Amino acid sequence: MIQVIPSIAIRKGKVVKMRKGDPSSEKAYDENPLDLAKRFFDHGIEVVHLVDLDGAEKGSPKNFHVIEAIAGHTDLKIDFTGGICTDGDIAKAYEAGASYITASSIAITAPELFSSWIVSYGREKITLGADVTDIKSKRVAFRGWQKISELTLFDHVNHFYERGLKYVKTTDISRDGVLEGPAFSFYQEMLEQFPDLQILASGGVRGVDDIKRLNDMGIFAVIFGKAYYEGILQLKDLEQFLVKA
Repeated sequence: MIQVIPSIAIRKGKVVKMRKGDPSSEKAYDENPLDLAKRFFDHGIEVVHLVDLDGAEKGSPKNFHVIEAIAGHTDLKIDFTGGICTDGDIAKAYEAGASYITASSIAITAPELFSSWIVSYGREKITLGADVTDIKSKRVAFRGWQKISELTLFDHVNHFYERGLKYVKTTDISRDGVLEGPAFSFYQEMLEQFPDLQILASGGVRGVDDIKRLNDMGIFAVIFGKAYYEGILQLKDLEQFLVKA
């Protein structure tokens, strides 16, 4: 069964969402990150994707205190991302209470350092964030999606796949926050290219039908946000995907 993972994106202490990664489109929601996390936990969610947008922009995490708050008041597993660029950053994130780390920019700017984390922390604890500007060019974006690398997705992922990578989170940025549906053909292509990788699909989810389709394809996990924050996707709709102990 596919794992359903809500995204909590933080900027200046507020929960926000953007369209296609465009900061000018940013919308703040009247939500306290901890209260939101508690609500997810109370509905049976097991993992949250916590995005430090301040950190992603600055190149150094700024919201360790949010990890500490969520870890201290819920039993949620936290997948933390945003600005992790040094051994110290990743150590602090785990110390604060993160269960997993998703790193993007460092995999482009210092690939050997990212590879070393797969070995030192274990492949179950490290996810490669590899988000593309569009599914045609497949060029990988980084630094909070504000910079575009010359790397193409499959070459980028394969480099780390050969070094033990197990999990990759990928977003078609052109679909993020616009509620037009995930890039199903893109994820199918990824599954065919990397049949042994666990893929976390992100971007475009409109509702349960999209999640069912990704599940039927064999996608490991889906990250959702906008559909929930806009009231289109209800937490009770997700019960069929939540494994009861």
